[in-house]
Amino acid sequence: MNIREVLETVESASVASDLFGPVSHDVAPRRAMKRRYYRLVSVIHPDRVCLGDVARSAAATARLNELYGIWVAQADSMNIGPVYIGERGEYRLGGSVASGSVSELYGARDQSGTSVVLKIPRDCRANSMIEAERNALGDIAHSGNSGWSVFYFPRLVDRVSHHDNVSGERREINVLNDLTGEFLTLSDVLAAYPNGLDPRDWAWMHRRLLRTLAVAHAQGWVHTAITADNILIHPDLHGVVLAGWSFATRPGDRPVATIASAHPSYPPELGGSVTPAWDVYMAHQLMSTMLGDRIPSRMKAFALGCMQSNPRLRPGAVDLLGEFDELLDLLHGERTFRVFTVPSTNWY
Repeated sequence: MNIREVLETVESASVASDLFGPVSHDVAPRRAMKRRYYRLVSVIHPDRVCLGDVARSAAATARLNELYGIWVAQADSMNIGPVYIGERGEYRLGGSVASGSVSELYGARDQSGTSVVLKIPRDCRANSMIEAERNALGDIAHSGNSGWSVFYFPRLVDRVSHHDNVSGERREINVLNDLTGEFLTLSDVLAAYPNGLDPRDWAWMHRRLLRTLAVAHAQGWVHTAITADNILIHPDLHGVVLAGWSFATRPGDRPVATIASAHPSYPPELGGSVTPAWDVYMAHQLMSTMLGDRIPSRMKAFALGCMQSNPRLRPGAVDLLGEFDELLDLLHGERTFRVFTVPSTNWY
């Protein structure tokens, strides 16, 4: 669709479902809606295109944002479920917003109406993984870098210990800040760019990922599950959040669990104890996946150096921060801000 067609589509919409389809709290429709929103706004936003009628573009963008907010609010109000009581507040359960490897993520609202996410393990045997996430995020939040690194991690809002009166099972539940309305996963990004990202777009993502790993490793935690599904991207703000901390493991320990579908991305020491080099390997395996054949030869050599079979030979995340910046200077020279958009892969 060209600019004129998108403008006419937005201007003719009388209700949110005209643009985004039937309101639903299920995962797939919400993700499709979010991708469509980003596609539409990337076409008509006055800051991104040259239009003869900037006022028309601004008005259409405002209307698009309004309908987007209405769709999300209507979806959040559906399937209202039980109330979960945490240490700091009460949370009324909404519908599922994402499905993880061991947990379901549900939208919820606290007593003030603020949106949060409840991370509930599907099996009570995964309670220890929920507790691992609590410990990791707690340590990181109280690190000396919390002033800037807070933006790279989910925020632990509260913790719930829920006892099911019917089954007698206890489930540990983490209450996290709600990132579902603003972020896309790298899996979404890869679906929109099946032939690989422009290396200049990957550059800012990878720099932020390395900073995230450096903070976590300094606090004595290895993520162990650096996959496209666990990395959230905010296209407009160039934001990066590393999620999936239920797999977090102390160096020297073995992971409680791994992701079966991601085994090709794990390092050769899979099955043994973890070190920070585990994360370094997976981060650069992910680099190769996200760039595909578009990866520059020097960046490919950089990635291979971080994926050596002997974990002791891989650089640490802190050292890689400077080395990656040097590589970017060599490849691209002076840095400039690049607008990043994610085309929709699911049109109604």
